[in-house]
Amino acid sequence: MTSNASRAASPDERIRVLAVAGARPNFMKIAPLMHEFARRPDRFEPILVHTGQHYDQKMSDSFFRDLGIPEPDVNLGVGSGSHGHQTAQVLMKIEDLLIERKPHVVLVVGDVNSTVAATLAAIKLDIPVAHVESGLRSGDRKMPEELNRILTDSVSEWLFTTEASAEENLLREGIPIEKIHFVGNVMIDTLLSHKEKADKLDTVERLGLTPKRYAVLTLHRPSNVDSADQLRRLFEVLGRLNQDIPVVFPIHPRTAKAVEENLGGMKPDLHMTDPLGYLDFLRLLTDAQMVLTDSGGIQEETTALGVPCLTLRENTERPITVTEGTNEIVGTDPQAIEEAIERLRSEPPREGRRPELWDGDAAVRIVDILERDLTARPDGKNLGSA
Repeated sequence: MTSNASRAASPDERIRVLAVAGARPNFMKIAPLMHEFARRPDRFEPILVHTGQHYDQKMSDSFFRDLGIPEPDVNLGVGSGSHGHQTAQVLMKIEDLLIERKPHVVLVVGDVNSTVAATLAAIKLDIPVAHVESGLRSGDRKMPEELNRILTDSVSEWLFTTEASAEENLLREGIPIEKIHFVGNVMIDTLLSHKEKADKLDTVERLGLTPKRYAVLTLHRPSNVDSADQLRRLFEVLGRLNQDIPVVFPIHPRTAKAVEENLGGMKPDLHMTDPLGYLDFLRLLTDAQMVLTDSGGIQEETTALGVPCLTLRENTERPITVTEGTNEIVGTDPQAIEEAIERLRSEPPREGRRPELWDGDAAVRIVDILERDLTARPDGKNLGSA
C-alpha cells in the first residue's frame, strides 16, 4: 500500500520503474526483478540505471551476459572515491535523470552508497522508493553499509524483507507494519535460476581442483584488508590451510590494491585467480569443502547451497544464515579462524536448511505488490489502498 496516490499509473499507462544498481552484487538482486518486469510489458516500463560506483568493463560484459539482463539504459559513470564523494556524485547525477524520466517509483537494492543516494534524490522529488532487502542490521554503525540501510529504510514506502528478523528490526525503528512485506530473497532467485547452467561449467576442473577438496576465500572489508598486520596474519593461517587443500582466492580489485599497498607486493601463498564471472563463481561455491568470506551475500548463497561457511567478521546482518543455514561467525582473530577451520574439517558439517520463501519467487511477489499499489482504480484511488 502506498500513500503516494498521485504517483499511481492509470489503468492504460505503464508503471515506470527506475531501478538502480551501483555494485556487482546489486545486479544479482536486480536481475530477477528485471526479468519479471519484462514478463509484464503491458504494465511496466523498467529503466535500469548503473551508477558506475563499481565498474570494470572486462567483468561487466560477462556479468550482464551471465545474468541474462540487457546493458543498463543509463550509466552515470560515478566511479570510485570516498563515501562522501561517491554519494554526492550519485545524488547530483541521478536527480537530473529522475526529473527527465519521471518514474512512478524508484527501486533500490542492498546497502551501497548508490542505494542511499538514489533514495535521497527520489524522496526530495516526492517520488516513492521501494527498498529490496530491507531491515537487515548488524548492530555495527561503524559499517558504512549499516548507515546506508538505516537511512534508506527510514524513508522508503515499500520495505521488502528476506527474513523475520528484518521485520522485527523495522518495527523496532518505528516503521509502520503496512509498509513491510516479507517476500523472500531475490539473490536466491538468481542463484536457483542459474544453478543448472553453472553446474555444466568446467570451472572446477579448469582451475585444477577436485570437488569437495578445496576452499574458497573472499575478502574485501576494511576490517580485514586495510591493516598490513591483519592481512599478514590472515594469510599465514590461510596459507597453512592451502598446504593441505587449495584455497581459491578470486581477488577483489579493492583487496588487490590493499595487498599491494600493505604487503609491499608480497603474494599470499594461496590459489589466487582474477575475479570470476557470476556463473563461474557459483560453480566454484557449489563444490567447495568450505567457504571463508566477509561478504554478506555469500553467507546467503552458501546457506542456499548447503555449503559450510566461515564468516570472517564479528557480526552479521543476516542472522538467519547462522540460525537456519550453514554459516558460522568466527570473527577476525586469526587464531579463532584457524580453530574454526580445524573444527569444521574434523567434525561432521552442520546441516542447515533453506529459509522460508527462499524459493526462487521473491521477484514475482515484489512485482505483484508494486503492480497492485501503483495501479490506479477508475475512481482515482490506488488498487492497494483501502
